[in-house]
Amino acid sequence: MSSTVDKAWATLEQLTDPEIPVVTLRELGILRDVRETAEGIEVVITPTYSGCPAMGQIEDDVRASLERAGIAARVVTRLAPAWTTDWMSDEAKEKLREYGIAPPHHTPKDVSVVKFVRRAAPAEPVACPLCGSTHTVVTSQFGSTACKALYKCLHCQEPFDYFKPY
Repeated sequence: MSSTVDKAWATLEQLTDPEIPVVTLRELGILRDVRETAEGIEVVITPTYSGCPAMGQIEDDVRASLERAGIAARVVTRLAPAWTTDWMSDEAKEKLREYGIAPPHHTPKDVSVVKFVRRAAPAEPVACPLCGSTHTVVTSQFGSTACKALYKCLHCQEPFDYFKPY
């Protein structure tokens, strides 16, 4: 690995998600690769979903961080393979919980991302990030962002976001 690639990784290591400032892009699995190509340094990012409105800001943040470090780079948004919550580090999931967002469950390997009908099996209970109770209910399939659902804890009565697994 070249020293410029190492420097770029080190520069981007602390860059946080604009919507969830307690987790880094790398911890979320959005920052996929930094590599040297014939045209220079290339940074690969993958959105949490194809319509994520934060991707423009993330790309600008990556470019600005590298420019401040004196690194000219091209930012490439890659949609395939599709981002999965399994790319999220365990540290990121713990930070989400501490921030008040229930982290996603692991996605079973035999489940397709594309779902045309509801599954008959009951959903895995979502633990409240505030009190830990699993006595929770979904109140909306969409929370503060499209990648989260809104839940309510029936134990402590607090609403909270749940980062949906993909």
